[in-house]
Amino acid sequence: MSGHSKWASIKHKKAATDAARGKIFTKHAKLITVAVKEGGGSGDPNTNSSLRLTIENAKKDNMPNNNIERAIKKGTGEDKDSVQLMEVVYEAIGPGGTALMITTLTDNKNRTFPNVRTAVEKKGGTMGAAGSSAWMFEKKGVILASGLAGDDAEMAIIEAGADDYSDNGDGTFEIYTDLKDLHTVREALMSGGFQIEQAEVSFVAKDYKRITDLDTAKKIVALIENVEEDEDVTDVSGNFDIADEVMGEL
Repeated sequence: MSGHSKWASIKHKKAATDAARGKIFTKHAKLITVAVKEGGGSGDPNTNSSLRLTIENAKKDNMPNNNIERAIKKGTGEDKDSVQLMEVVYEAIGPGGTALMITTLTDNKNRTFPNVRTAVEKKGGTMGAAGSSAWMFEKKGVILASGLAGDDAEMAIIEAGADDYSDNGDGTFEIYTDLKDLHTVREALMSGGFQIEQAEVSFVAKDYKRITDLDTAKKIVALIENVEEDEDVTDVSGNFDIADEVMGEL
């Protein structure tokens, strides 16, 4: 990967606002339900590592335990009113020619696609055909960690077996892993002295488009925020790298 967008750090900071509105709980509930189903119907986080990870992410955003339990029951089938969720990824072109990958969990693609398209187009973007943006990305484990600095941080990341990392300059590190190694690298980072702020699977750009214009940066962020308003959307990733001096003005 050439450069990093620091988007994991930005998303983590935005989550506090989303959680205050309760909107992020819906996202976590869907991810928990899917983690149970993908784990063979196991609602035990001790044996289902993906479920354990999604629960920990939900708790970091202060999701109530009863909401978590309800989401688990939907995955195990104990909740007879639960619906079948499927992951659908959409590709889009945003302001400044940026490429976007929009991940959704939905029970009705006929509802989700027009909603996402409207949200994208309303903020100046366009939907792309299948494959138009995907080739610019790879799916990775992304870990946002803090608590170490300098050589100590670098050594802990290397010893944990991460593929790559970026120092965000705000006390956090964006650490990238192969999908199959996400859980083991996360545990190793914790053992090495890091605090884990967030750990998730996301699309990571292979190369980044540098954004140095404030107006373009505002349009990109506005588009992403508008798309994320849809409760079916669980993740938005892009190939943009907003310059630090521009980010400071946003």
